[in-house]
Amino acid sequence: MASYFEKLKAGLSKTRQSFVANVVHIVTGRANLDELVVEELENTLIGADLGYGMATEIVERLRERIGVGQAISRQAVVTCLKEFLLERLNGSAQQAVFPKNFFEPAANPYVLMVAGVNGVGKTTTIAKLAHRFRESGRSVLIAAADTFRAAAAEQVEIWADRVGVEVVRTQAGGDPASVVFDALQSAVSRSVNCVIIDTAGRLHTKHNLMEELKKMKRVMQRVLPEAPHDVFLVLDANTGQNGLRQAEAFLQAVNVTGLIITKLDGTAKGGIVFTIYEKLKIPVRFVGVGEGMDDLQPFDAERFVEALFES
Repeated sequence: MASYFEKLKAGLSKTRQSFVANVVHIVTGRANLDELVVEELENTLIGADLGYGMATEIVERLRERIGVGQAISRQAVVTCLKEFLLERLNGSAQQAVFPKNFFEPAANPYVLMVAGVNGVGKTTTIAKLAHRFRESGRSVLIAAADTFRAAAAEQVEIWADRVGVEVVRTQAGGDPASVVFDALQSAVSRSVNCVIIDTAGRLHTKHNLMEELKKMKRVMQRVLPEAPHDVFLVLDANTGQNGLRQAEAFLQAVNVTGLIITKLDGTAKGGIVFTIYEKLKIPVRFVGVGEGMDDLQPFDAERFVEALFES
């Protein structure tokens, strides 16, 4: 079975091709760092979804490190780029170090609220998280609080059955906050270790749906004043810069404590990971590089950058 690092390398192959391979192509055969090379590099970095600001910073560092008009090498450019990206992801201890005991939380029950727009892979991500908690010996309860979308609760139940966890749900169109309240009360009375709350795939432009997220948070705090302990926002890497706008909107509704970036194996826009963290300083907690239960893994900045550059 392939190691996670091998899966990560494979999952980032499209991003590597549109990003690192293009950088190498631009530099190969060039004797000096001139303004034409700088412009081509900047355009490539922007195209990889690093964003204009970060792309500009990177080429400025190349100007300082190498010097315009000076001899360049492929290795020098790649080394400078790797150093810059790793510095950005290691911008805080919170980002750089994932808690080793995440799946063995001290809070009992530990409450994790999962948000994100439709189609980002939220339901399967919740199932994968539940699977990991179960592997760590924790009992898990999923609150199917997406009552807006037809068959949403049924989909949660299918995945929950696969990983061996129970679901608290209500009828379609019911009150999501009441589902959360019932789930937390059940978890407390039965000493369940973890509660994962599945929320509706709220469009970040819908004010009333954002208000529903706030209401759910208020209701759960009637049972557990400290809940939720974490709010993870799931983003599809394919959305590119739109993912940044989604994250900004959710931040206005709830205190997002971590990001989960899914579908990295199907996109060339993996650079959005750097942009989102640069802008929002929200730690990336997990990345998804496949459909398997073990393909959602804790994010490690050094491994991510290394996998991006290693063919």
